[in-house]
Amino acid sequence: MNKVQFHSDLDRLIEILPPKITKCLSHETLDDVIELVLDLGRQPEIRHAGGSIDYLGDDLIVDEDIKYITDRIQEFTKDNRSGIPGTLHRISAIRNRQGKIVGLTCRIGRVVTGTIACIKDFVVQNKSILFLGRPGVGKTTKLREISRLVADELHKRVVVVDTSNEIAGDGDTPHPAIGHARRMQVTQPEFQKDIMIEAVENHTPEVIVVDEIGTEAEAQAARTIAERGVMLIATAHGNSLENLIKNPVLSDLVGGIQSVTLGDDEAKRRACQKTVLEREKQPTFDIVIEILDRNTLAVYPNTAEAVDCILRGWPIKPVIRKVDMTPPSAEETLVDKINQLDSKITASHNPLNFSFSREKYVNEVKGYKKIYIYAVSRSIVDKSIERLNLNAELTKNIDDADIVIAHKNFAKSANKILSLANEYKLPVYYVRSNSTSQVQKVLKEALGLKDDNRIVFHDETEEALDEAKEAIQRVLESGEDIELSPQNQQIRKMQHELVEQHNLESVSIGDGHERHLKIVGGKEFKKDIG
Repeated sequence: MNKVQFHSDLDRLIEILPPKITKCLSHETLDDVIELVLDLGRQPEIRHAGGSIDYLGDDLIVDEDIKYITDRIQEFTKDNRSGIPGTLHRISAIRNRQGKIVGLTCRIGRVVTGTIACIKDFVVQNKSILFLGRPGVGKTTKLREISRLVADELHKRVVVVDTSNEIAGDGDTPHPAIGHARRMQVTQPEFQKDIMIEAVENHTPEVIVVDEIGTEAEAQAARTIAERGVMLIATAHGNSLENLIKNPVLSDLVGGIQSVTLGDDEAKRRACQKTVLEREKQPTFDIVIEILDRNTLAVYPNTAEAVDCILRGWPIKPVIRKVDMTPPSAEETLVDKINQLDSKITASHNPLNFSFSREKYVNEVKGYKKIYIYAVSRSIVDKSIERLNLNAELTKNIDDADIVIAHKNFAKSANKILSLANEYKLPVYYVRSNSTSQVQKVLKEALGLKDDNRIVFHDETEEALDEAKEAIQRVLESGEDIELSPQNQQIRKMQHELVEQHNLESVSIGDGHERHLKIVGGKEFKKDIG
């Protein structure tokens, strides 16, 4: 909305206010105001976006002032809300025990653009997104802008289920802020779940936008919509994902939770109690976004993974986005990222291109390390990872680990752990004491970091990649399959990427510590390059 349009909408609000209030107001006065509060027997007050409050004049609000406003707006609905047709302003009533209106909250509606630019890469993925956050942080504003983006720029069929006319404004014609999205109004809040289902059954939407999912029935309706293949964009009551998981009414939105009793072996393997909480089903929403404040968002790109980590007590770091941040371009594959870091393979006289940058691969592509600790202080390791800004996290399951860090004094009693680490070909590092300096030193060594935090490649990795490079050359020359030496999972992944870079195929074969890569040749490929 441009400034002229916004001022025009402000004029519509000022028109319904009593003269003793309007004489104290101007466009400049209301520039950053979010609410105008009128309570019987008190001074009118304006609440600014920053949290400050100002009072308008010395006159107190009387019955005639309340009546002046209510006579100029539509009747209040069952949820005590009304509005001004053609605008996004909302007027909410407070009633006494006899039903008489004794207070009004006039919320000033604005179309704020640019608030979702930093998460546009998630919006265009065609995945269902749930927004969480305390009241007043801009959840509805983001729904409004997403509705316009998806309808106008992505050209999808969008239906907004507007319970309180807060997304698309009051009146029969939706506000231009939602673009070409259609709007279905809800006569009473308890009917929202029915309108959600009706929208899917009658109007063939590709995307449905809903504000404030707050009941179990609405959560079930949201699951029904998602299971029909419709993209769902919604907000829910709750400040964080962790709070939502603990909410018995709405936890189904993120998969629900159930109590599970583990067997002795499984409980020992996980190093946890026998009775644990686990996710019950696939989440309704693929992505969860916490709105920390008006300019900061915490994104969980994989809701199922995030919920599992929270239930198991594992650390989980969301993707932090700022409103003024430039988002990354459309999601790229791992190979695409490697090809950007190094020159792409081109058809030339020499078909081999071994410009694979190991350092850049580990630094920018490969992702974080998962560390399993034994007899080492978890809190000290967590703080050290955060203090050193390391791309790593702790895991309670050795099956998922890339590295094992153990206390040297407990090495003998850790035979089973060390045996598993040896079986999985995991590197093991030892600390001499549970001190911060000792833990930080071993973490740097384990992650191959020098003092300047640059990656140092171990000889084992260097040799494995050199072996793959030589094998690729032989396969291209002979067309025969070649098997490489056994390696751990992380090195095999790097070898796979190197092979794929040269338009060859590779598969992992063998079990346990004998698992290794096989590079596939084939006569057809030999003919092509010959």
